Amino acid sequence: MVRIGFGIDFHQLVEGRDLWIGGVLIPHSKGAMGHSDADVLLHAICDALLGAACLGDIGVHFPDTSAAYKGIDSKILLQKTMELIKAEGYHIVNIDSTLCLEAPKIKPYVAAMQTTIAGICSLTVKDVSVKATTTEKMGFVGREEGLVAYASVLLEK
Repeated sequence: MVRIGFGIDFHQLVEGRDLWIGGVLIPHSKGAMGHSDADVLLHAICDALLGAACLGDIGVHFPDTSAAYKGIDSKILLQKTMELIKAEGYHIVNIDSTLCLEAPKIKPYVAAMQTTIAGICSLTVKDVSVKATTTEKMGFVGREEGLVAYASVLLEK
């Protein structure tokens, strides 16, 4: 049995916060605002995994109203999501993701993101795709007010 999942996440960019993407700290003048470390890519992957297994979404399992998740490292959220997926008898076949942001350029960090995600998800780096695009200066992403991540996963039971 195979299941496909899709996830999407948005975060506002603000000064005074770290920018975590794909479990990697990226030097930048702005960081993502959120209850946790606001790792937009890991959140989209969590949502894709939970959706594929028909387990709701990240807000159901890790609500931003809970003090337990205040400032939490999103790698922990992905680990906990993996536990939920495994409990249902699934394993990941592959992850395909796209980041949408104007700056910073993430190409220098993609390999580290793939390695981090693959390690948490018991995959090889060849099973984790991380791509990026801009919005050609259009919209809130183009104005560097926020960033977006999309993720698709294939689960197998």
